[in-house]
Amino acid sequence: MKETVEPIKRALVSVSNKKGLVEFCRSLTEEFKIEIISTGGTLKTLREAKVSTVEISEFTNFPEIMDGRVKTLHPKVHGGILARRNQDEKIMEENNILPIDLVVVNLYPFIETISKENVTLAEAIENIDIGGPSMVRSAAKNNKHVGVVVNPDDYSLILKEMKKNGGSLSPETRSSLATKAFTHTANYDTVISGYLSSLNEQDFPDRIFAKYQKKEIMRYGENPHQKAAFYIDTTKTGNGVGNAIQLQGKQLSYNNIADTDTAIECVRCFEEPTCVIIKHANPCGVATDDDITKAYQKAFAADSTSAFGGIIALNRKLEEKTAQQIIDNQFVEVIIAPEISSSAQEILSSKENIRVLEMEKMNALSPGFKFLSVTDGLLVQEADIGALSPKDLKVVSSREPSAKEIQDCLFAWKVCKFVKSNAIVYAKDNQTVGVGAGQMSRIDSAQIAASKAKERGFETQGCAMASDAFFPFRDGVDVAASVGITSIIQPGGSIKDDEVIEAANEADIAMIFTGMRHFRH
Repeated sequence: MKETVEPIKRALVSVSNKKGLVEFCRSLTEEFKIEIISTGGTLKTLREAKVSTVEISEFTNFPEIMDGRVKTLHPKVHGGILARRNQDEKIMEENNILPIDLVVVNLYPFIETISKENVTLAEAIENIDIGGPSMVRSAAKNNKHVGVVVNPDDYSLILKEMKKNGGSLSPETRSSLATKAFTHTANYDTVISGYLSSLNEQDFPDRIFAKYQKKEIMRYGENPHQKAAFYIDTTKTGNGVGNAIQLQGKQLSYNNIADTDTAIECVRCFEEPTCVIIKHANPCGVATDDDITKAYQKAFAADSTSAFGGIIALNRKLEEKTAQQIIDNQFVEVIIAPEISSSAQEILSSKENIRVLEMEKMNALSPGFKFLSVTDGLLVQEADIGALSPKDLKVVSSREPSAKEIQDCLFAWKVCKFVKSNAIVYAKDNQTVGVGAGQMSRIDSAQIAASKAKERGFETQGCAMASDAFFPFRDGVDVAASVGITSIIQPGGSIKDDEVIEAANEADIAMIFTGMRHFRH
């Protein structure tokens, strides 16, 4: 037998997000003759807008106390929400409890509070909602009889259905709203737990809870047969690709986002005007210069073939001149910069499919954690934000590197960090000239880097070589010597270090140990 759905007669409304509040509540009272019970700021907003409202203390016959900490935690509130129709009437009558059919509640702005600079623990604590989650959970539990709304974006849908159904909500809608409600409170608790854990220096808590919100459904994942979606961390402050502003172009694909993330991470390692071009998650061209246009030209020249269909990241404002260079030189999937001039936008608009992104915080490092899902599990580690300065370097060769060689080594080292292991980077004059990535053998990566440099007409004589991990044997150094490498930067730590250093000395190569590895599997 089909369930009988009664019209909504009474609603409890208490929201921190006032978006659409007045219009929604006015429709409830004027169109559907619904009694509204409200609290605090919500009550004030509605009464100022001349929307008929009953104060919660009038409804419960109990005052708000403790500066509003206790106002909805009352049997008349929770009894009214949790009451099972046609079952609990007797107990409701005995205790003068009236049914509440609709709960419209969103919670204290905890996320917004902790996102503020210099927020105190006391401020954060006072923005932990207690009554709100309790009402939301009560309504969601009793969704057979009660509707619960936690998102202002749902107001119009609610009103539309009520008009269609004579002032009621269908069981299907109430069930769907309940699911949203439990998700809402779960995320809220997750954020609070994460914040308090961070204060207690619990880097790796006993449990990890998701705090991500779906931004969009993607056309597909890495491959067309894989479904995918993009979720963003609701607690972060906007220095990731998920918070970039897209000015034009097609929807970002799964691979676009992954590659753009790598491009952002790499380019923000450089203080100088820098261009990074990423292809299939690896830097194919990186360069710095006093001028961002010249930096792009050098990065493109480093591997113009691989740059086709790549991701371009700049750490300076994109102006007309650079935009025109990009359009004239290559097909590009994504361009991202901290700012893009109106004239540059106009030029790029001639290629309407190019995804053009603007992200103000391009130079802000992204500490925190990285996650990798495995079958039935999750690997968690700190983000690799390790960096070096000249004072961190240990020269292990007979010959000291020159100032120019140290500069080239440090440049290559920064790039090498973002190349898939086993990683080898050749660089000179703040420009990559050869990159060997993702090989099972380090010597293969060294040979590939040399081959790519030769193919593109680069002179490897006098170049620096960076390796993301130690050389297990001298053969990688021998390859470097054969193509004219004069300086090598690597972590060190192999049982064959003496043999490797000896190979460097034989070739008069200056070798630097960092003591830091940058595997990127």
